[in-house]
Amino acid sequence: MARTTEPVAEKIFKEVLIVELLGVFGAYFLFNKMNTSQDFRQTMSKKFPSILEVYYKSIEQSGLYGVREQEQEKWLNSKN
Repeated sequence: MARTTEPVAEKIFKEVLIVELLGVFGAYFLFNKMNTSQDFRQTMSKKFPSILEVYYKSIEQSGLYGVREQEQEKWLNSKN
């Protein structure tokens, strides 16, 4: 009896779909957390500056300018 590849392909498709959905929800959660918490953004600037850069670029494209500069100034003042 020959085994078809359809069930295997279907299983792989479902797994890829689940991984994609987890990625989308994870990105939404991360963006929402950064969008609502300046403390979290400060933590991200220390641990993952490239991710914070993507956040700043996305809010600048939506028309919000100056957030990055305000936060950097505040963080520098809090160190002193």
